[in-house]
Amino acid sequence: MSASEYTPPKVWTWNKENGGRFANINRPIAGPTQDKELPVGRHPLQLYSLGTPNGVKVTVMLEELLALGHKGAEYDAWLIRIGNGDQFGSDFVAINPNSKIPALLDRSGPKPIRVFESGAILVYLAEKFGSAFLPTDMAARAECLSWLFWQMGSAPYLGGGFGHFYAYAPTKIEYAIDRFAMETKRQLDVLDRRLGESEYLAGGDYTIADIAVWPWYGGLAKGLLYGAGEFLSVQEYKNVQRWADQIGSRPAVKRGRMVNRVQGDPASQLHERHDASDFETKTQDKLAAAAE
Repeated sequence: MSASEYTPPKVWTWNKENGGRFANINRPIAGPTQDKELPVGRHPLQLYSLGTPNGVKVTVMLEELLALGHKGAEYDAWLIRIGNGDQFGSDFVAINPNSKIPALLDRSGPKPIRVFESGAILVYLAEKFGSAFLPTDMAARAECLSWLFWQMGSAPYLGGGFGHFYAYAPTKIEYAIDRFAMETKRQLDVLDRRLGESEYLAGGDYTIADIAVWPWYGGLAKGLLYGAGEFLSVQEYKNVQRWADQIGSRPAVKRGRMVNRVQGDPASQLHERHDASDFETKTQDKLAAAAE
C-alpha cells in the first residue's frame, strides 16, 4: 500500500512493527522490559550513553570541564546499545523514565542525583562547576539558554523528521522528505545568519549552546549525518562551516566525540571511558591489535 492509499483508522492500535531501522525497539508504551543492573565505576559521575549527537553533547562537556581542571568532572562512560534495547533495562529506566540516552548519575554527594535529557545534563554540569560554559551575565545567559533550547526544539525535525525519512524509513516518501528537508535547510539558514554576526551562538564566548548544537548541525554541515551533505547543499552555509571547523578542532571535542562511539574508524571508537589514558590504550584498533 502506498502512502497515498493509506487511510488512518478511527482508533490507532499497535499490531505490527512499523518498519525502518529502529522498528525492533519502537513501542507505544514506557517502562522497563527487563531487570538489568547498570555497572558503576569509581568516579563521581556515571554516564550511560551512546555516541549519537545527543550522547556526544555530554561527553564533550565532560571533556571540556576536565580540560579546565575540574577534577570532579571525572567520569565513567558506559555503553548503552539502544539497538539491543539496553535503555529498557530496569536500572536505566530508574535514571531516565523516558528510556533515552544520555543518562547521568551524580554520586558525588550523600544521595545520588539522576539527570536525564541532554540539555538538562549540560545545564546541570555547567551549574555544578561554577557556571562553566554558561554565562553569569543575565543577558548573555538568556542568549545562551535561548540557543540551547532552540536546539532541543529544532533537532527532532532534523533527526526524527529529515533523518528518519531520508535515511531510515522502509520506503522513500517524497512529501515527507521534501517537508523535512525544507525545514532542515531553514534551520541551517537560521544558524548561518546568527554565525555571520557572532563568533559563537551566544556571542563571543564558547558555551553549552555550541556544545549542544555542534554534534547535530556541525555534523550535518560536515557531511557526517545521514549521508545528506550533497542533498542539502551544506557547503552553502559558509558561517556554519567556519563554526563547525572551529569547534571540531578543539581537543576536548575530539575526545568527546570518540566516547561510546561504535561506528567509523576503529581508532575513533572508545566504547567505554574510565580514565584519560583510555584514549591512548583502549580504542577499538588498540584492543584488536592486543587480541591478535
